[in-house]
Amino acid sequence: MEFKHYTVMKNEAVDALECRDGLVYVDCTLGGGGHSELILQKIQPNGRLIAFDIDNDAIQAASERLKDYRNLTIVKSSYTNIKKVLHELGIEKITGGVLFDLGASYHQFDKAERGFSFSKDAPLDMRFDIEQNFSAYDVVNTYGEDDLVRIFSEYGEERFSKRIAKKIVEQRKVKKLETTTELAGLIKNCTPRVKSSIHPATRVFQAIRIEVNQELTNVKNTLNDVLDLMAIGGIISVISFHSLEDRIVKNLFKYHSQRCHCEKNQMICTCPPPRLELVNKKPIMASDKEIQENPPSRSAKLRIARCIN
Repeated sequence: MEFKHYTVMKNEAVDALECRDGLVYVDCTLGGGGHSELILQKIQPNGRLIAFDIDNDAIQAASERLKDYRNLTIVKSSYTNIKKVLHELGIEKITGGVLFDLGASYHQFDKAERGFSFSKDAPLDMRFDIEQNFSAYDVVNTYGEDDLVRIFSEYGEERFSKRIAKKIVEQRKVKKLETTTELAGLIKNCTPRVKSSIHPATRVFQAIRIEVNQELTNVKNTLNDVLDLMAIGGIISVISFHSLEDRIVKNLFKYHSQRCHCEKNQMICTCPPPRLELVNKKPIMASDKEIQENPPSRSAKLRIARCIN
């Protein structure tokens, strides 16, 4: 199957890095290689790019696309291992910048057997890393009702979380849910018909995917790791696709760019100097032209920060 991947806000996200020859850059989410290729073009001949991905299809496609660039190292590993991997590669600091393009790729949604889409009949899977044992099947068929309510509410912001969780638990007493269409059908049948442009299973599928891949925890932890790895002047460029991810990025950037975190009644500030400088206070959105070419781009938000300490 051909690897299909649309690179969202390619120019905006890479331009934000202010790429220069001779510096070290990291693409934490290689995907189809669109961002990486543009970075590589800008850092010739002596810059270096380290690119992470855990999806074999993405690595295969990007490796072919980028085969003529000698200053690229592709690592089959989660970006959560960035500290360990860079240490093993002998890289002490990210001197140029780091790019995150969060969420699932078009290819993962389009490839039916990956189980990301409720519109394609497939086993409940949703793993970014197919070598991982834990999948959507485990969430749906082993989580208690309270835990299902929690993830549907927190990660999917689903208003009918309790009703859906209760129905899942009732159903699996009769027969375990095994496929995407079984789960989507159950959700559709147990929730009220509301006037909406999105399928009633959309939020629950998003919530399960986030839980399976620990997306929010990984983003928060890795951004904190990246702060320790950045050289002064290095830039962090992050594209997120839903409000939960964006909130994590926004709050972390805001916290580390503030001069003081002291209590209001504290007379003398003892806070260390801020570590970041916000490049854009409001997120950059995809252009109208890009949204026409790739409608999912409409939910993308780009935030940028520069390391100053």
